[in-house]
Amino acid sequence: MARRIEIELTSRLDDGRFTWRAAGAREPRGSLDAAIVPSGATVGEVFRAEVETGLDGVDVLSVLPRKEPSPLDPRGEAIQFIGPERPAPGVEVTLAPKGRGRRDERRRDGDRDDRGPRGPRAPRDRARTGPGAPGSDGASRGRPPRAEGGAPDRGARPDRGARPDRGARPERSGARGDRRGGAPGRPQELRASTVHRNALLATLRPEQLPIAEQLLRGGLPAVRTAIEEQNRAALAQGRPTIAPETILSIAEDLLPLTTLAAWKDRAAAVQQAGATVKLRDLRPVVTSARTVSLDEEGRAMLKELQGVLRAKTDEMRTQWVAKVESLLAAGEVREALAVVSRPPDTSTRCPAELAAKLADAAGAAMTAELTATAWIALLEAVVASPMRRSVKPAGIPAAEEAQAAAVRAAGHVPALAKLLGMRIPPPPPPGAAKRPALSARRSA
Repeated sequence: MARRIEIELTSRLDDGRFTWRAAGAREPRGSLDAAIVPSGATVGEVFRAEVETGLDGVDVLSVLPRKEPSPLDPRGEAIQFIGPERPAPGVEVTLAPKGRGRRDERRRDGDRDDRGPRGPRAPRDRARTGPGAPGSDGASRGRPPRAEGGAPDRGARPDRGARPDRGARPERSGARGDRRGGAPGRPQELRASTVHRNALLATLRPEQLPIAEQLLRGGLPAVRTAIEEQNRAALAQGRPTIAPETILSIAEDLLPLTTLAAWKDRAAAVQQAGATVKLRDLRPVVTSARTVSLDEEGRAMLKELQGVLRAKTDEMRTQWVAKVESLLAAGEVREALAVVSRPPDTSTRCPAELAAKLADAAGAAMTAELTATAWIALLEAVVASPMRRSVKPAGIPAAEEAQAAAVRAAGHVPALAKLLGMRIPPPPPPGAAKRPALSARRSA
């Protein structure tokens, strides 16, 4: 897309063309035809020009003519406005201090009697009158006494008592956390880093810059798409197209550098997050390092991130095992099975000793004295757990729905087949669901 910039003519070639550069730049950017330059142009003169940036560089489409002075002011002088002096404002404005006005002042001052220009305030009788007190018609219902004409006496108001001091409003930042930084210990969102990308772009030649930018946006597919769009636009305008082979060759040479710079920026963002980084942000960065050709700096960053990942994973595994042990010690077998079926990491395995204890506890809890609903709920937790083939239930309730659920789960829990007096069915294939519909409602 065309845009306007200021260009400076730097020199004139033998064939009549001018070399140019952006105003304020160091080196010439390119050359342009003298036909599009206004007549009488000299070297060092600055013009406004329309340019278009493509994969092969920056093209000057047109040069705008010089801006001529207005015919109303040939000398280019500013018009001075002469008029009467404006009078100074006759009213001085003084802003009130922050707060809620006179109500807050009365609350702070307590029993202050001064009401300003209205004069002193009459003292109030703070004793509440009872229904039998003289002159307290309607006081028992909180209404002012009525005058002889039947209208309420506006001069005598019932005493509402002093407003209780509500005290300072509690600090809300402790309850909800700082909105800018979040609550302490809460994982923060990663801040994108472009330090390594900018450092790479600063070392490239001008013809390599647009190709590297496209590689950083979407790799080689983005470069191919940009070439197709530019050739399509060139054909529509009647200009020659560019050969994609040369540009793709340059892109293939720059691809390892741009991939490394992008990975370093992601790793730097994770490093800046520190201990609050999320595991879902840390693990992809460490895993994607296998597809990048790392240098010395990249290998040092990867080693640090691997240590952070290992520490966070070990901490989560320790907490997971401690939670399962605490639930098992409290007799919450079903909850312990639910926790052990959701490990913090796919590579996490329950310790053998803890798995044996949990299997024995689950088998002892599945007795025939349980209700059908409770027994089926415990069976579902056993089927979803990794130690389901080691659980040996103590019994099966006589209810028909419990017997049917045991038959359906016999392939997952082989001990149920022995209790039912049937052959042990083969285990389900690996691709089958681990939790079959055991209750009658789900199976229906």
